[in-house]
Amino acid sequence: MLYTSIINAQFEIIYYCLKENIRQQEMLEKYRDLTRSLIEERDQFFKHSRAPKASEPLDLPYKHMEIDDLPVIKKVHDLNYQRILDYSEDLGQPIKPIRRRKTSPKLSKKEKCPRCHAPHSYLYLNNKQTGQRYCKVCHHTHISGKESQKPRLIRCPHCMTALEKIKTREGFEIYKCKKKACPYYQQRKREIHNDSFLKATYLANPESMKLHYIYRDFQKEFKPLDKETPIKPPVDLSRIHHSQHVVSLAMTYHVNYAMSLRKTAAILYDIHQVTVSHQIIANWAETISLWVKPFTEHYPYDLSDQFCGDETYIRIKGKWNYLIFFFDAINKIILSDHVSAHRDTDAAIEALREALVKINPEERENINFIVDGNPIYLLAQQYFAKHDITFDITQVIGLTNEDEVSQEYHWLKQTIERLNRSFKSDYRVTNGFKSMNGAEVRITLFTTFYNFLRPHQALDYNVPVAIPEVQRQAHMPAKWLTLIELAQDYVESVA
Repeated sequence: MLYTSIINAQFEIIYYCLKENIRQQEMLEKYRDLTRSLIEERDQFFKHSRAPKASEPLDLPYKHMEIDDLPVIKKVHDLNYQRILDYSEDLGQPIKPIRRRKTSPKLSKKEKCPRCHAPHSYLYLNNKQTGQRYCKVCHHTHISGKESQKPRLIRCPHCMTALEKIKTREGFEIYKCKKKACPYYQQRKREIHNDSFLKATYLANPESMKLHYIYRDFQKEFKPLDKETPIKPPVDLSRIHHSQHVVSLAMTYHVNYAMSLRKTAAILYDIHQVTVSHQIIANWAETISLWVKPFTEHYPYDLSDQFCGDETYIRIKGKWNYLIFFFDAINKIILSDHVSAHRDTDAAIEALREALVKINPEERENINFIVDGNPIYLLAQQYFAKHDITFDITQVIGLTNEDEVSQEYHWLKQTIERLNRSFKSDYRVTNGFKSMNGAEVRITLFTTFYNFLRPHQALDYNVPVAIPEVQRQAHMPAKWLTLIELAQDYVESVA
């Protein structure tokens, strides 16, 4: 009987365990169903939410386009009609005012030739339908009120035909050579008809194939490549209540070791027993950036002839912005660190301008910038060429050695990518910037540190720009302090 009761008790225990296991399995399945439903509800909420969504950088490709050669642009100088009249008088062939018939249409007495400024007495109506005027002095034709619409000075480099403006976009105008006998047009047609795939594509969708010469004329105001006089910042470092050593120590932690503002404040207290808030450190960083930026921008760098550039993504106010670096790959010097909300030609122009002002004017014609396949750099090159500033742009597509150009300049592409990674490791602790000003402060301090204070293995662990007053200091806070003092002295002397 005792043995039977023991067996029954064991069966009851096993039955209870099985029953409990089944109950737990059922509960687990219910929890799984609940989790699935919550995930679906969350996805639906984000899908239909009107809140701004953070797009991935990989989903923001640049627009591919083919950039043609620069057109023939001739500079026109205004003529003086009085000089032309005097010269013709000396030749014995005086130009007399027009004697109009009574039936001839009269022109306004306020009208003048836009080329030589001859008065209305030397103008007559050349075409009644279009309203075209003809100047008897300089033989210039124009339509009143539409003088600037005719691209008189922009000509196709292949056939020298005047280009016709076909579109107006934000910031630039598009000109096109419509001549069918243009060698460029004929060559493009032969290339398409000799390739079966291109021919089929053209027959299916002719608008997708580019046949005519195209030129994009950017209306951006040109700034001379001169270093601008620094403006003295409206803040004074001497009014900071903490000691200068504490300030330079904070910059060492915050910039050199890429610590966030809160971690910098924490380490100052935990290790050095200095009580300071993260907002005060942010104020210090902004103040110092205002002083060191002119110093970094105007320093007479000793540069090599190997330059590369690239853009990377940063988040400002929850939206993707673009940071364009131009870099001396041999001497490891950052030449440009332009931030823009758009990855467009204007951004490339400003970034290249920041780099060009640091290069000796006598050496600019021999410069070759290595960039990626983004066409904005070629458009920027044309913009500067229009203003008689010439340099070369070499595009390296991808990071693989698929052609001779990639094989020759592959190392430069890798160099600028490493610079981007170095900045991203510093930027990652911020989780994005709350304002454009905050981004510029961080980037300015990073560039200053990178050029003057950061040792590089490729330079035998020397800094790119060795300033004797800075390098003789025993530790990094003292180096920061000396660099800040030099920046202040420079701005005070030239502002």
